[in-house]
Amino acid sequence: MLGYGRLKVRIIEAWVTVTWADGTTTREQWRLVTSLLDHTRYPAGDLVTLYHRRWQVETTYFSIKSTILDGRVLRSHRPADIDQEVYALLTVYQAIIRLAVDAVDTCPGARPDRISFTVALETAGDQVIAAVGIIIPVGDTLVGVIGQAVPNDLLPPTRDRGKARSKKTRPASTA
Repeated sequence: MLGYGRLKVRIIEAWVTVTWADGTTTREQWRLVTSLLDHTRYPAGDLVTLYHRRWQVETTYFSIKSTILDGRVLRSHRPADIDQEVYALLTVYQAIIRLAVDAVDTCPGARPDRISFTVALETAGDQVIAAVGIIIPVGDTLVGVIGQAVPNDLLPPTRDRGKARSKKTRPASTA
């Protein structure tokens, strides 16, 4: 490997137990490779937990790329401007998500995983472009236009995809 230095890594082996929707449990061995070498500063249990939580961040970035940016790339050319543009995108994303979650909280039994980010984003965009209903009369709830649009167009309830693995058997060949 010319041109590349060697990177020291730490391999963490962990047993992860999962309880599925039907009540069965499975236990699997996982290996996590990390460059965080100090086991006292970065305990293995904490890193395994953080590994699973990182998917929330991945989902956020995917939402930003596929909805807010709509396939476009950042337009800034200098690092400081790129930072500013990324922070602006994250701020807009967070504001829309908070509005949508507040809206779903007004619906008994509705869960945040049924929020359509696309509906919330398009409604917010319409608000900015048309500036209709942006001032809420005194005494009204703070739900607003986004808060009305989101609960009216919730995604269908997600079904629990968790199911215990089953071993597939192949039919005997007839030779």
